[in-house]
Amino acid sequence: MKTTAVTTATVQRRFLGRIVLASAMLFGAAAVFVSPARAADETPDALVQRISGDVLATIKADKSIKAGDIGKIMVLVDSKIMPNVNFQRMTAAAVGPAWRQATPEQQKRLQEEFKILLVRTYSGALAQVQDQTVELKPMRGGAEDKEVVVRTEIRGRGDPVQLDYRLENTGGSWKVYDINVLGVWLVENYRNSFGQEISANGVDGLIKKLAERNKAAGAAKS
Repeated sequence: MKTTAVTTATVQRRFLGRIVLASAMLFGAAAVFVSPARAADETPDALVQRISGDVLATIKADKSIKAGDIGKIMVLVDSKIMPNVNFQRMTAAAVGPAWRQATPEQQKRLQEEFKILLVRTYSGALAQVQDQTVELKPMRGGAEDKEVVVRTEIRGRGDPVQLDYRLENTGGSWKVYDINVLGVWLVENYRNSFGQEISANGVDGLIKKLAERNKAAGAAKS
């Protein structure tokens, strides 16, 4: 159990920048914002392919984002990333069975603190964006599938990095609800640590722990 935890933490640290890069390349810039009509007609792999190049250029050109400007990153997340992510499903899956017993207010707080945690965790890695590109792998599944995995490979300096996305079709548009880097799914990784905290201190304990961690990270940045 201890070995698994250490391995997961090592994977997270090593490939943090590439997770951010691929996420931002998929979801990001205003220049490539997808209108609802177009999004409804677009396949998930086509969505990834179309946005990747334009958003990469935006990240490279924005020095404040690469420097870890939390305020600007939060604006980017709220305006460009969240409309393309089923964040409630992502948070619920990370929290696990306790999500169903949580009150609406607790669920709201969990989503808020989890979002801040992810943004602060990954913001410092944006400076690592250099000359990477995204290569899509052939997609499996049929046209009627409501949930798919889009597989990509991040290429640049060093070895290629596997990075995959789970997407669901919700009312005609595709939304991401999980990300995989080198075989480690984001939701599953957080579910392990969240579950331990909930077992020890309940849902309120997890909320408090996340809030304290976010506050400490914010103080360290100031």
